[in-house]
Amino acid sequence: MGTFLAEAGEALKAAEAVCGPLELAEISNRRGSAVWKATGPRGVASIKLGTGEAAEVTAREASVLDQLPGYTVTSGRFADGVWYVTPWLAGPSTWQVFRPLRKGDGGKEEALAAAVGLCRAVADLHADGWVHGDLQPAHGIHGEDGVRLLDFAWTRRFGSTPWPTFDGTMIHLTAPELAARIINGPQPVETTRTADVYALAGTLWTCATGTWPLDYATAGLETGAPVEAIRRAIAHRAVPMSTAMPWPALQTRLRYVLLAAPDDRPAAAELAKLIEAVDG
Repeated sequence: MGTFLAEAGEALKAAEAVCGPLELAEISNRRGSAVWKATGPRGVASIKLGTGEAAEVTAREASVLDQLPGYTVTSGRFADGVWYVTPWLAGPSTWQVFRPLRKGDGGKEEALAAAVGLCRAVADLHADGWVHGDLQPAHGIHGEDGVRLLDFAWTRRFGSTPWPTFDGTMIHLTAPELAARIINGPQPVETTRTADVYALAGTLWTCATGTWPLDYATAGLETGAPVEAIRRAIAHRAVPMSTAMPWPALQTRLRYVLLAAPDDRPAAAELAKLIEAVDG
């Protein structure tokens, strides 16, 4: 089980209340944040622990989950940090749904449906008054009841800024205007719906191609380039779009979003309609 999880006995009790006697599988453990999948005869849950700097981020995420419709969460604190338990979301991620397409095994119809579903899930979040802030290929889960979003560590309600400093999330999916605000300030930087739509289009591009939407090598940014250098280049729009176009009908629409000025980007619901019109 490991000392890290053993220290948070109340988290185990909360998971047992949902699942019954537990079998635990570690999913991730890095930079003070760890996630386990807890499986029992009555159900499956996710246990997340945050320590050090990750403690307050974990507490913030638990607070968001507690406010979002359709999500349930139990949370608490222990000596070294914060924990929460929430039901496990069953189903493949957007990245996984697109895998047959990337391998050349078909799957365009399923991929299009997944893309539309992800856009609609983001649109629903925006309509409820939230900005996600960290959309990535693994952050949409496609289950029997539709698409559910994951990882709300950088999610905020319109009109609130629940962090003192924001330095960006997945750098390859950071909108240029957001990168510029991170560099130039002032802090705290506020994430936006338009930046979410940029990340959404970039996520779908990555799921379709297996590569990031920007061509770093052409911009002289080789593998291993510092995040700060990549952020500066993105902020100045000095990195060209990738020319890999295995699915032009979809990627042309995504390319439009990724190159557009913030005010010219479609809303998430509008992007869903654009993708619905794609002829596989």
